[in-house]
Amino acid sequence: MTEFGRANPYEHTRVLVLEDELHIRKIICRLLRQIGFRLIHEAENGADGFKELLRVKPQVILCDIHMEPIDGLTFLRKLRALGVPEISRVPLIFLTADAQRETVVEAKGLRVDGYLVKPVSPKQLKQRIDAVLFPEEG
Repeated sequence: MTEFGRANPYEHTRVLVLEDELHIRKIICRLLRQIGFRLIHEAENGADGFKELLRVKPQVILCDIHMEPIDGLTFLRKLRALGVPEISRVPLIFLTADAQRETVVEAKGLRVDGYLVKPVSPKQLKQRIDAVLFPEEG
């Protein structure tokens, strides 16, 4: 049972966290563990994120926007352009401090699956992940 009071539907779900700031990445991973995730993979930028994406084949990606050398928007653009549906359609949720309207509009145009502005609570994160992993329950 998780602290949210039901059997853990997340323990076998692979999640990839792309965040360039180590401290923030560790906080996100801690929140994911609180929710019940156990298969958490990390990368510090979009370039390393692609390597991890192909290696672990996650079921959901949490991604910052402002990273170097490949930022989150570029990562999403390349992800959606891949010719392999089981990879190119992986749900991606931006988890960023960038709340500018232009950035949000661009992300929506690239078919982002969710957009959360930091800081987030475990409840907010869980709700957004649930919306992409279990859309029929929403």
